[in-house]
Amino acid sequence: MNLNSRLFDSIRVKRASKEQVAPAQTRCAHPGCTKLGEFRAPMGRDREGQFFCFCLEHVREYNATYNYFNGMSDDAVAQYQKEALVGHRPTWNMGVNRAGKGHREDTDGTEAADPLGMFKGRPGFQHAPAPKRPQHSEATMKALAVLDLDEGADLAAVKARYKELVKRLHPDANGGDRSSEDKLREIIRAYNFLKTVKLTANAGKTS
Repeated sequence: MNLNSRLFDSIRVKRASKEQVAPAQTRCAHPGCTKLGEFRAPMGRDREGQFFCFCLEHVREYNATYNYFNGMSDDAVAQYQKEALVGHRPTWNMGVNRAGKGHREDTDGTEAADPLGMFKGRPGFQHAPAPKRPQHSEATMKALAVLDLDEGADLAAVKARYKELVKRLHPDANGGDRSSEDKLREIIRAYNFLKTVKLTANAGKTS
């Protein structure tokens, strides 16, 4: 590298600005207050991520009366708290697929599993019949059940049922009644899950 090159004379390095831009000054959101709103307070349910800006006095007053669950029934609050344990994501029980595991206690003792065929043809040995594998995973079956569909439903049927249920349960279709919101959220989660699963028109049918 030639440090005496004229190219180095044309290089300009932008100096860091020593001046810091002052943050925007926001007035306290409390009616009639002229102080700066230096403290944020959540706006409440269904407005997550949105905040009021209050002065210290009024943010304390607001927090003292704030109730996220205001207007929710006891059952709705209990359901919300249960879903909060898993981050409001759909969950399904694990370890209950006995048909796919070949438990020894499921046979009468005269049959045994022989996946490697080591005892094939030996007298007195009887192969256990291969368990019938389910058409879909347990998670898929539960998501279909939420939409009241059987395992033979394809993606077109899922979309049609989803639209039907959303129109039926949406608050706008019920005069603003929000009592079915939890069920609606469950339906939306099930539908989003089923969109990622390969469903065919022949699923669940046997030849």
